[in-house]
Amino acid sequence: MTFNLLRNQIVNVDGQNRDCNFWTSVKSFNPILNFDKNTLIKVLQFSYEMTFGDVGIHRDHRSGGTHRRKNGELFINTFQGKLAEFGLYLYLKNNGLNTQEPDLSKWGKGKWDTIDLIVNGKKLNVKSTKSKGNLLLLETKDWDDNGRYIPNVSVDGGEYDYFILTRIDPDGESIIKYNRLYYSNTVDGGIDTLMKYLLNKKWEFDIVGYVTTDDLIKVINENIIIKQGSYLNRYTKMDAENYYIQSGDMRNIVELGTLLKKTVK
Repeated sequence: MTFNLLRNQIVNVDGQNRDCNFWTSVKSFNPILNFDKNTLIKVLQFSYEMTFGDVGIHRDHRSGGTHRRKNGELFINTFQGKLAEFGLYLYLKNNGLNTQEPDLSKWGKGKWDTIDLIVNGKKLNVKSTKSKGNLLLLETKDWDDNGRYIPNVSVDGGEYDYFILTRIDPDGESIIKYNRLYYSNTVDGGIDTLMKYLLNKKWEFDIVGYVTTDDLIKVINENIIIKQGSYLNRYTKMDAENYYIQSGDMRNIVELGTLLKKTVK
């Protein structure tokens, strides 16, 4: 399998030269389902308790990154990530593949669920991005040369079988920023305020595609990275160094469904 590189170019933006990277292999957003209100409420309650509610704690920075996230940013990142897990769960269920619902346990600092979904013994790593996103990103400091997730090696071996990239619309980050909560550690009105801002939207879900562990190992061996401090397109600055795979290079999700159905439990 061939992975196309981003086009790298020095671009003058607002009088400053930036090291910019542009997509070269993309897929359009193609929603396959809408989230029902009950699912949205469950995920919103979980995300609130893990951040603003202080029931659980998500780490405030990325591996190798320097940016410290406020509760508002942590909340919407958690909301989108968990919603993506439910989207894949619903897709698999609708296609005759049984798996447990995504974990909604509230973990404390330094402890979080190790696997997103398990289907017929295969471990799935679910990543999410915005509807206009086109990159599967994995922080380089999190992965060893064998494609294992380093923080979990001592727990369960850190091994995944497949990596799935999903997209969600609308852009929750823009909604939270518009309502001035992104850089806040508190929210007036608590969870009711967040429900008012988020539950009146139509939330759509798209599966971009998937890659295998062997694909990831190839990316690692070929050092396909986007550097810390460089820019994706012109304006998104990379807080940490990441391995990447473009959406247009990913395998078709229908193929993965067929593979999982053939897997012996």
